[in-house]
Amino acid sequence: MKTLKEISQLDFTKTGGLIPAVIQDAETQVVLMLGYMNSEALAKTEVSGKVTFFSRSKNRLWTKGEESGNFLNVVSIGVDCDNDTLLVKVNPVGPVCHTGSDTCFEEVNASNEILFLSYLQDFIDRRKVEMPEDSYTTKLFREGTRKIAQKVGEEAVETIVGAMANDDENLIYEASDLLYHLIVLLADKGHRIEEVVNELKSRHK
Repeated sequence: MKTLKEISQLDFTKTGGLIPAVIQDAETQVVLMLGYMNSEALAKTEVSGKVTFFSRSKNRLWTKGEESGNFLNVVSIGVDCDNDTLLVKVNPVGPVCHTGSDTCFEEVNASNEILFLSYLQDFIDRRKVEMPEDSYTTKLFREGTRKIAQKVGEEAVETIVGAMANDDENLIYEASDLLYHLIVLLADKGHRIEEVVNELKSRHK
């Protein structure tokens, strides 16, 4: 999938100046709805960070949530191979459908909690590129591989301590720190948590 920065021209001609925009929850990966954008709606979406469609029934630009407050906050916008369909990943505020349903397909937008690891990996990868000040992740990347690896070791020991002490709350807390620092280490070395999953899957077979 291409990003908007990687294409020179979207084809708005196939459907009379409109292109379909598939809206997907960035965290749960659930498809929320389908809308249509013209060039003005897309431009407003990019500038405002909130999904704006061209409403065929209202015959005007329509920002999702402008009346209900259930906005769709944009995480990323991608384009398909034919330059005529958008995939907009969002963080939704409240239910998406006007009926009150989570999605316009009457599905429950329930999170598969394990998918958060990929979301966290994406976040950490962005930190590595953007390196914002006052970020703990930025601090780790600047300190380098040795320090990050040291933190993985420290958190592993603390996880073991929590387990041996039968302290379930501390076990979960320290295991969370361990996973976070492990993902930072993977990112530092140019890898992702999905590669670890693939290795585990190959062993399972």
